[in-house]
Amino acid sequence: MNSVHRPMAPAVALLIALLLIWSAAFVPAAAQSPNDTARYLAGLPPSGASPLARLTRHQAWVRHAAVLDQAWQRLQKNQLSRIRAWSRQHLPGHRQLMLYMFSGPDFLYADAFYPNATTYVLTALEPVGPIPDVMRLSRGARALALQELRGSMQSVLTFSFFITKEMKTDLSTGTLRGALPVLYVFLARAGKTIHQVQFVALKPDGTVGPRRAGAGKRSAPGVKIVFSSGDGVRRTLYYFRTDLSNGGLKASGLRAFCRALGPADSLIKSASYLLHGRSFSLARAFLLEHSAAIVQDDSAIPVRFFDETRWALHPFGQYLGPIEIFAQHYQPRMQRLFARPRAVPIDFGIGYRWRYNRTNVLLAIKRTLRVPR
Repeated sequence: MNSVHRPMAPAVALLIALLLIWSAAFVPAAAQSPNDTARYLAGLPPSGASPLARLTRHQAWVRHAAVLDQAWQRLQKNQLSRIRAWSRQHLPGHRQLMLYMFSGPDFLYADAFYPNATTYVLTALEPVGPIPDVMRLSRGARALALQELRGSMQSVLTFSFFITKEMKTDLSTGTLRGALPVLYVFLARAGKTIHQVQFVALKPDGTVGPRRAGAGKRSAPGVKIVFSSGDGVRRTLYYFRTDLSNGGLKASGLRAFCRALGPADSLIKSASYLLHGRSFSLARAFLLEHSAAIVQDDSAIPVRFFDETRWALHPFGQYLGPIEIFAQHYQPRMQRLFARPRAVPIDFGIGYRWRYNRTNVLLAIKRTLRVPR
């Protein structure tokens, strides 16, 4: 039987047209990949297919990119390239695990000192924050967010460390909250490609799983970021919001988590001299137990806790004592160590005395490892 085509009733045609218009209006925008978001926040162009690409034509982003370009060039020239050269010359091999306590979101210096690690564990008290959703912001709010982001990074880009009090405010009250936006910027500017971002929780037994609502205070919130460098190797960055005092560390699974990953290369700088006191003795003991090599300034583990039958100590720069607000933490043994003729000059600075001609770096290497040249 031949079918007969009948014209659609006007009312039905109108209804279908309205449904098509309505559904088109609510088709979700193209997804923002974490890598494109990171590049946008870092003042670098996202991929052409990204919905963020059109936002790079706005004047606020153009200015943001120009400011970060200038700051990055200065940081690369004066700090990061010099640290990488120093690391290649003096650090013996590398461990898979890089551990950075009291880090804040400072991936830049973790990567500069230990570029060959496969797992980076950063831990501090600053909140993780939500995944940055730039597209949901109005044009004015985006401009404000970029300005706030530059402000939160200013001290580390200039002095090599975050100012804790300012960072606490910046990362808690800004338009883009938490450590995650800063981690995004530093990963992108360090030439990394972000493949996956997952919110996780570190449980007291040292296991890590997806973060769930109502997980309770016993689990430390964190984020897991899988990224790669130019060599194509997939690496993992964990950032945990963790109390590193004795009570907090004892309750958390951080030590068990790190032990399962094997010996660590550690970095400690601008740590407010907390490891000098009894309240952080467990963190100090764990770093000494679990680290194969430690790069630190004088605000980290006091020299008196290094057993020189187990550790080879290599001083770089000069020790001028703590800055005024930490004057009570002066170390006579540190002064004697750096007074030796073998203290080697360096051309970069870290810590509170951040100028290269006033800084101190102590490289401690377990004697079971190869001693640097």
